[in-house]
Amino acid sequence: MLRIHVSGVDLSRVRMATRPDAMWETILSFHRLRDRRGSTVFGKWRKESRTRLNGEARLLSTVVPPRGYFPDFLTPSQGSAEPLGLDAGIEALRDTPVDRIRAEIGLLTAHASLTRRPPSGPPAGPALPEALAEGRTEPLGRLISTLRAYHRAAVEPYWPHIRASVEADRAVRGRALLDGGADELLATLPPMIRWRAPVLEADYPVDRELRLDGRGLLLQPSFFCRTTPVVCRDPALPPVLVYPVTHPGAPAVPEPGPWLGRLVGHTRSAVLRSIDNGCTTSELARRTGVSLASASQHACVLREAGLVRTLRHGSSVLHTLTPLGAALIRGGAPIAVP
Repeated sequence: MLRIHVSGVDLSRVRMATRPDAMWETILSFHRLRDRRGSTVFGKWRKESRTRLNGEARLLSTVVPPRGYFPDFLTPSQGSAEPLGLDAGIEALRDTPVDRIRAEIGLLTAHASLTRRPPSGPPAGPALPEALAEGRTEPLGRLISTLRAYHRAAVEPYWPHIRASVEADRAVRGRALLDGGADELLATLPPMIRWRAPVLEADYPVDRELRLDGRGLLLQPSFFCRTTPVVCRDPALPPVLVYPVTHPGAPAVPEPGPWLGRLVGHTRSAVLRSIDNGCTTSELARRTGVSLASASQHACVLREAGLVRTLRHGSSVLHTLTPLGAALIRGGAPIAVP
């Protein structure tokens, strides 16, 4: 059980991350790559990603075990609502003090999960954790190059889907914040997280107490986080709670469908524009002047096309644009990756 102690000051300083965090998604996706569960959501992604990898998994597995502790320096954070992009995150990792790397590698090597046999394949050279702990430049550069290559293969091609999932979650949490403040926001987090003021409890593999002490809390929704949330082990780091977004039972990588021929007409264009900053089906019907059933049907077609995400919010559903849908409204402007 994880218990996060939240004072009144902390409650006023709860923040939502503005977008997915490239470093967290990279590290957590490596967990999903080796996890056989969640095949409905991640099965196609695993199959595609593995075909693009070229030995990165073997080296990364020496610093990111299949479960349990991995070094905090792999997911640097400035504690602000604007997460670091991949380049900024890599530079922050590169600037990690040697003493911190040595201490966190010490925790890693002491962890029981390191006794598990690494993936089969050619030798990866000198043991990376020990080399990192020595503070030499070359092993850190090797780790950074591997992280970049892994990110390009397993995360970057799916970034629009990752971002769409996180933005849909933000829309749901934003509604809760507007409806009932930070209390309501914390109360509507995924079911493995429970707000029992003044303590935020969460399912967790070990017992852990985290006291915010007036620093507030950054909520970071994550596409590749699964089952339980994640926090940094070092309590002195800016408090960040990484939690899983809701996957509506669909593959992470949408399959092609017979939607393109249906994606025409003024009404559907109006529906797409009306969704813009997020709306329920009832609001969509009112904005476009169509029936509730018609609004639901249009939203369904747009969702099949990968232009809209739909998540449940209380007794209703909330529709938000994906990056592809937003780009279509803008006239095909490029979709940025981290």
